[in-house]
Amino acid sequence: MRFMLIQTWGRADADTTPITDWSPEDVAAHIEFQQVLNDELVALGELIDAQGLAGPDAAKFVVSDGESAPVVTDGPYSEFKELIAGYRIVDVETEERAIEIAARISASRGANGAAIGHPVEVRQILTLEEADT
Repeated sequence: MRFMLIQTWGRADADTTPITDWSPEDVAAHIEFQQVLNDELVALGELIDAQGLAGPDAAKFVVSDGESAPVVTDGPYSEFKELIAGYRIVDVETEERAIEIAARISASRGANGAAIGHPVEVRQILTLEEADT
């Protein structure tokens, strides 16, 4: 079963200290955690892809009616409170395993070595057969 583990940032119930405000040691420890986890998942044959995303200041919103030129605006909108910080795609035997990995991601260390506690959304990637049912 494939799952997308979507990492978010910006919720009030999590550490929302921007990574740009972390100490260099905290940034290095956080990146090392991500790399170690990815290496472990690769060794287990579970990691398909993992990427961090650029900040919302680099986002573009595209709207199209399919006939005229698309409308492209910069993001985020002023009411934007959360952002997708990155994702992993894993191929695991059970949803429970995907949740276990998501919990480890959420508990990664951030500013001052504290768990960041960011929500990680776990969504199964459907096959065509599953989507038809």
